[in-house]
Amino acid sequence: EMKLLLALAGLLATLAMPPPSEGTTPAVLREVETSVVLTSMEEAKRLVDKAYKERRESIKQRLRSRLASPMELLSYFKQPVAATRTAVRAADYLHVALSLLEGKLRSLWPRPFNVTDVLTPSQLNLLWKSSGCAYQDVAVTCPERDKYRTITGKCNNRRSPTLGSSNRPFVRWLPAEYEDGFSLPFGWTPGVKRGGFPVPLTRAVSNAIVRFPTEQLTPDRERALMFMQWGQLLDHDLDFTPEPAARASFTTGLNCETSCLQQPPCFPLKIPPNDPRIKNQRDCIPFFRSCPACTGGNITIRNQINALTSFVDASMVYGSEDPLARDLRNLTNQLGLLRVNDRFRDNGRALLPFDKLHDDPCLLTNRSVRIPCFLAGDTRSSEMPELTSMHTLLVREHNRLATELKRLNPRWDGERLYQEARKIVGAMVQIITYRDYLPLVLGPEAFRKYLPQYRGYNESVDPRIANVFTNAFRYGHTLIQPFMFRLDNRYQLISRVPLSEVFFATWRVVLEGGIDPILRGLMASPAKLNRQNQIVVDEVRDRLFKQVMRIGLDLPALNMQRSRDHGLPGYNAWRRFCGLSQPNTVGELGTVMKNLELARKLMAQYGTPNNIDIWMGGVAEPLQPNGRVGPLLACIIGTQFRKLRDGDRFWWENNGVFSTQQRQALAKISLPRIICDNTGITTVSKNNIFMSHMYPRDFVSCRTLPALDLTPWRDR
Repeated sequence: EMKLLLALAGLLATLAMPPPSEGTTPAVLREVETSVVLTSMEEAKRLVDKAYKERRESIKQRLRSRLASPMELLSYFKQPVAATRTAVRAADYLHVALSLLEGKLRSLWPRPFNVTDVLTPSQLNLLWKSSGCAYQDVAVTCPERDKYRTITGKCNNRRSPTLGSSNRPFVRWLPAEYEDGFSLPFGWTPGVKRGGFPVPLTRAVSNAIVRFPTEQLTPDRERALMFMQWGQLLDHDLDFTPEPAARASFTTGLNCETSCLQQPPCFPLKIPPNDPRIKNQRDCIPFFRSCPACTGGNITIRNQINALTSFVDASMVYGSEDPLARDLRNLTNQLGLLRVNDRFRDNGRALLPFDKLHDDPCLLTNRSVRIPCFLAGDTRSSEMPELTSMHTLLVREHNRLATELKRLNPRWDGERLYQEARKIVGAMVQIITYRDYLPLVLGPEAFRKYLPQYRGYNESVDPRIANVFTNAFRYGHTLIQPFMFRLDNRYQLISRVPLSEVFFATWRVVLEGGIDPILRGLMASPAKLNRQNQIVVDEVRDRLFKQVMRIGLDLPALNMQRSRDHGLPGYNAWRRFCGLSQPNTVGELGTVMKNLELARKLMAQYGTPNNIDIWMGGVAEPLQPNGRVGPLLACIIGTQFRKLRDGDRFWWENNGVFSTQQRQALAKISLPRIICDNTGITTVSKNNIFMSHMYPRDFVSCRTLPALDLTPWRDR
């Protein structure tokens, strides 16, 4: 520590001397330079720390007084923790310091400018170091031989040890597009156009194109609701973009929760005239910009952070940071188990442990029963009971495997048992995703194109999650049914609860019959079909968190606002990236969409196909044959999953990861069998669980499904 501080002090001393004069910069700028850089950083740190602290105090206060809105509940879960918090705080220091600097220099520098153009390399370096961004690049040394993945994803790629690891920026497949070229989202400044066309309000696009009367919903005759649910669980294995730890503007203290003024990090969704639900046009839907990342080379072009490991590694079960991973384990014995709930059981079976949140939002969904949120490898596990059920299932499977491995290998210690069971669960998630789930997302043709036969690990494939993928994979919102279905052991309906009443309702899992009725509902109910005139149900387009919310949220509109927040290019840029045609006129767009009326609606909103937000353009396309996305999303999703497979040194089929016998045993696993092994359910859907299933026609007894043979794991 001391050495570093002395080195830094030395660096500051040398930087404090005025630089030699260069003809290009006005003299005024040169004289203020380094002292201004330093005071801006000090001021930035003061502002950011103050905002963080006030945010923590206010949410505690509101949760204690039971006034918290669902938006606050959700944002509570999107709070960066541990290492994520450190990474985010450094980036906040850097970005706030840069904007303060820009404000100070603007008076001396009349032309529009990019701050980095007027700072010397050593001053940029000073900002980089004093913000704390530099510490993230400290070299990682990897062990000579490693049998297991790290929790953080570090050292998967030995040549570049942080590739795919948690708390690093997303990769960009195309350069960012911001209104000001480096950080402001399109739609930020009233009247500023995008490529010559006005930028529509995302809520207006949602109203005009996504909205439809729920009674017209078409059930998907070929996909079960489990198809939607696996997508959400998988997404929570791959990416999580933290929202600011401060809920208020750094410079003015404005609260984004309650105010409709737009100041960083608040980017509220304005309400269009004649909105079908929100009559007060001065109102808004609250929205916070994602945390910026420390962005290396070009420090002013804003990027975002992935708090999780990119890899398909079951990190939603085990965590993406070491302190959380330790907290999830039962370390009281040498049995390699994950911790389970010590207060409640589910018909004798384990439930997830409760989180020890100072102020627990799940308590607010049913005040009389006092059931807290659950603790899992991903912070969002309590978002809805269907998601909680999947998390619970995988924790039980880990513990079942660890127990079985202990029987086979009495001499293995707790660490070995934990790591071997974790490795098997990770392989299971990979197999279910690539064998059963992805072909049904992409359709057979696109699946063959984007995910050809596996050829082994390739060190030069970049496995990081692309920024665009985090938006594109939200295609799953088109599959959501407006209800949670719970079925009894004869697959008869017990209850059908509107989705808007189950968010964060952990009490429904604990007190309403556990996970079995919910899993049956996922297996035996159809998903919603995405049709061009029935894109997303109002339960999440108009009633997301409505119970205690000042205003119901609109998920599709938030998706579009998020793509602007992240500086994602528009529809045609991504079509070009994917080698697809780029429609320019309403007629050409009508041809691509196979729907002239839809093309007219899109053009009425955006003026040009270039500007269509990626999520909107993606979900509007006609579906691939036997797939559930169009050509553009098939390309983005297919490309991402190929990189996740080929760039993962611990991929289950890679040589040396499992023995031949172990691979043969794993190839027989299935999600229905995991359900049989860990619940009281005795009849499950046959063949692919994600296909639609009618009871009893498409169901089989658990006895007919092969169990995982663990003998290849016995130590010789």
